[in-house]
Amino acid sequence: MASMFASHTLLAYPIASRLGITKNKAVNITVGCTIITDTAALLVLAVITGANSGELNNQFWIRLGVSLAVFSFIVLWLFPRIARWFFKNYETDGIAHFIFVLAMVFLAAFIAELAGVEPIIGAFLAGLSLNPLIPHTSPLMNRIEFVGNALFIPFFLIGVGMLVDLRVLFMGPEALIVAGSMIVVATVAKWSAAFLSQKIFKFTKTEGQLMFGLSNAQAAATLAAVLVGFRIGLLNENVLNGTILMILVTCIISSVVTEKAAVKQAIIDNEQTADQSEIPERILVPIANADTMEQLIDLAVLVKNPKSVEPIYPLMVIKDDVQSKEKLLESDKLMQKAKHYAAATATDVDVLTRVDLSVTNGIVRAIKDRMITEVVPAPWE
Repeated sequence: MASMFASHTLLAYPIASRLGITKNKAVNITVGCTIITDTAALLVLAVITGANSGELNNQFWIRLGVSLAVFSFIVLWLFPRIARWFFKNYETDGIAHFIFVLAMVFLAAFIAELAGVEPIIGAFLAGLSLNPLIPHTSPLMNRIEFVGNALFIPFFLIGVGMLVDLRVLFMGPEALIVAGSMIVVATVAKWSAAFLSQKIFKFTKTEGQLMFGLSNAQAAATLAAVLVGFRIGLLNENVLNGTILMILVTCIISSVVTEKAAVKQAIIDNEQTADQSEIPERILVPIANADTMEQLIDLAVLVKNPKSVEPIYPLMVIKDDVQSKEKLLESDKLMQKAKHYAAATATDVDVLTRVDLSVTNGIVRAIKDRMITEVVPAPWE
C-alpha cells in the first residue's frame, strides 16, 4: 500500500502544456519526482511479489538485478540508437514514425515483463529514452499527444470504472471506511510533499499548488500495484474498490487544482519581462569581401565559448540599388565559401544575407532579429 500511495501519474500535465508553463521549475521538479517515485514504487512492487511467493533469496536478487540491468541497457542504450537510425533514414514518413514509436513502447513493455517487472515500467522507460529524439513541437509529438489524450487515457479510465463493484460499497461500512481513509492519506501525503517542497525551494503559493495538482493523481502505477496485490492475495476486495475510488477522487482533485494554479501561473509568467541573461551567446560576423572573411571567422571561433551550441552568423549586407541583384548573386557565392571554411574548423554557421538602404541599418536589424550578443568588428568597404 505504501508503494500505491507513493506513485502518481501526470494525468494533469496536458493542462500545464496547453497553458505553456511546462518550463516552470515547479513543473520540471514534479516531472522529475514522477520519474523517480514511479520507477522506485514499481521496483518495490516487483520485490514484494517475489517475497510473497517465497522467492526472496540470493537467487531472486541476482536474477532480478541481472534482468533489470539487461532490460535497462536495451531500453536506455539500444532503443535511442535504433530510433536515431530510423528517424534519419525515414525522415519524411510521418506515419512510419508514429507506428515505430508505438512499436518501441509495446516492445519495451514486453521486455519488462520478461525481466520480471510490470510492463508499465517498460513503457515508462521507453518514453524517457525516446523523448530527447522527438521535438516537443514536431508533428510526431502532436500525434502522440493526440492519440494519448483522445484514445489511451479515456480507455484507461473506462477500464478503471469497469473494475468498480458498487455493491461492495453498500454491503457494510468497512468498504467506505477503507476508501475514505485511502483518499485522505493519498491527498494529505501529496499536499504535504508539495508544501514542504514549496518551502524548501522558496516557490510561490501558486507553484506549490501546481506541484500538488500535478502529483496528486493516483492512476497507472497505483492501479498496477493494487491489481498485483489483489491477484496474489495480499489485498482484499475492499482495498481494490477503495483504490478505484481513490483514483477517481484524486484525478478530479488533480485536474481542478492544476487548472486553477496553471491559469494563475500563466498570467504571472506573461506579466514578467524576459530575463536578458538567459539569451545564449550569438556572434555576428559582418563580411565585406573575400580578403578578410577567413580572418574574421577565425576571430569569431576564438572568442566563441566552447560550451555554446549556437552557430556563428556570417552576415552580408547588400545596398538596395540598381545593382542589388548582381551583388546578391556574388554574395551567395561568398557566403557559401564562408560556410565551407567554417565547416573546416568544426564550427556551425548560419549565413545571413540582407538587402538594406545602408550597411549600418542592415547590421543593426540583424542584431535585433537574431538577438546577437557579440559582433566581430570588421573594416567595411
